[in-house]
Amino acid sequence: MEFLWYFIIGVFVTFLGAIPLGTVNISVINTTLRVDARNAMKIALTAGIAEIIISFYALHCSMVVSSFIDMNQWIQIAIAIILFLIGGILFFKKKKETQEKKFKMSRYITGLFLGLLNPPVLVYWLFMITYLNKNAFQLNMNTSLTILFVFFSGVYLGKLLTLYGYSKFSILIKNKVQNIATMINKVIGILLFVIGSIQILKYMFS
Repeated sequence: MEFLWYFIIGVFVTFLGAIPLGTVNISVINTTLRVDARNAMKIALTAGIAEIIISFYALHCSMVVSSFIDMNQWIQIAIAIILFLIGGILFFKKKKETQEKKFKMSRYITGLFLGLLNPPVLVYWLFMITYLNKNAFQLNMNTSLTILFVFFSGVYLGKLLTLYGYSKFSILIKNKVQNIATMINKVIGILLFVIGSIQILKYMFS
């Protein structure tokens, strides 16, 4: 029963944190609409691995990570610039079949890269692990390996379920809206610009 509790908490907490629209969610939506759901799930598979890495890192050194981000706020600017670049490429990119075929080979890398390049997720896990340890259970590096495995399995499943849901929702939109692939790049580009701008504002007013 204890193992089941840790698993359910892992799934629920990850699902809750992954619902807000972020770069990985956007990439899954974009890939589902422009290519297919199978390629979108390639991104989801490695994004789940990235979620485990981030949550484990937050568990391992929550205080150190928090201090590092506060002392090195240039990280926020670097990430914002990358988001602006990706957003600009998507906004102005014209659809080319040869480029699409070439990009298919990097879906797994895309999911892992976008999953790791996500400071809000790290901040979320730092907060959530602290909260859970005060209200639900004690989870730290001294916890048994079995419990840690069960918890992080829940984390992985929670991420996959959320991204799968986004992919399915995108298919519904695609079936109802004609020629949506011609406008999706611009929408995704604008969203990335917004996310990048939020990063800049956080840096300026922090």
